[in-house]
Amino acid sequence: MKRTELAKHKGKKIESRSATTDPDGRFGRQSSALPDRREQRRRDQALGLVPLAVKVDGGLLMQLQALALDRGTGLSEVVGELLTRGLNSK
Repeated sequence: MKRTELAKHKGKKIESRSATTDPDGRFGRQSSALPDRREQRRRDQALGLVPLAVKVDGGLLMQLQALALDRGTGLSEVVGELLTRGLNSK
């Protein structure tokens, strides 16, 4: 292939990628809907929240997720409530 043909194919490849992607999802309405990680971290720190990484059994995780789904809350709220109850019962 000649150099011009390669450039032509590369241009077509770029055009097809840009035609299939949704520009609204990256730079439009949805980009401002979710906060970025730094902003979310600042919000959590302002609320006094601290990240906690825990390894649990898969069955226990499924129970926690089901409980969160039933209550209509997030997994963090359910785990926090259960930890508070468990620590206060002693």
